[in-house]
Amino acid sequence: MTLDGTRDSDPTRFGTEAFYASVGRAFVAMCAVVPVLFAVEFFDQLFDDRLQQDGGIRPHRLDGLDGIVFSPFLHVDYEHVLANSIPLILLGTFVLAAGTTRFLLTTAFIAVVAGVGVWFIGDSGSVVVGASGVIFGYLGVILMRGVVEHSWWHIAVGLLIGLLYGWQIIGVLPGEQGVSWQGHLCGFIGGLVAAVLFRRRRPRRTDDPLAIGTDAA
Repeated sequence: MTLDGTRDSDPTRFGTEAFYASVGRAFVAMCAVVPVLFAVEFFDQLFDDRLQQDGGIRPHRLDGLDGIVFSPFLHVDYEHVLANSIPLILLGTFVLAAGTTRFLLTTAFIAVVAGVGVWFIGDSGSVVVGASGVIFGYLGVILMRGVVEHSWWHIAVGLLIGLLYGWQIIGVLPGEQGVSWQGHLCGFIGGLVAAVLFRRRRPRRTDDPLAIGTDAA
């Protein structure tokens, strides 16, 4: 295959058909996640919020550790799910477009870091639920990938989403009552670290500043 033909079929190169196909598939997959979250909330309300009470993170309590696994799927109400849906789809799309394996590893790592962080430094007596820790982690991944993988594409996406949802960055700082800034901050940090741990290592001769970096999945 010619060099041009190879590049045209390269899903890591911005502007190719393979690239757009990869992003499109990721977008559809992330859109499919949202109905699952709404379904979980439906059953939670059906059982009088029992799921979030039993499955949320309870800081400093051993019986609240299982919330590290379950809390990203649980929300306070439908408005909470809706508020997280758009940033989850947008950010998740670009993280997933870089490869399914890396996406799963990255998501699991972020969820654990955010959950453990909340358990250690969260407010005693609170029950923390929601996907926002993972969302802030995805933002951290995209921004850091632009640096560690020399990808102008990731940097541009990070800046664009930062402009659209920049007001949410304040969520990593203590502020509004009832909002777990600890989860936001720890998730963001987890995303930065995950981008380094699960980075795409490319041969020097094939480095491309426009690449998004994919793995076999």
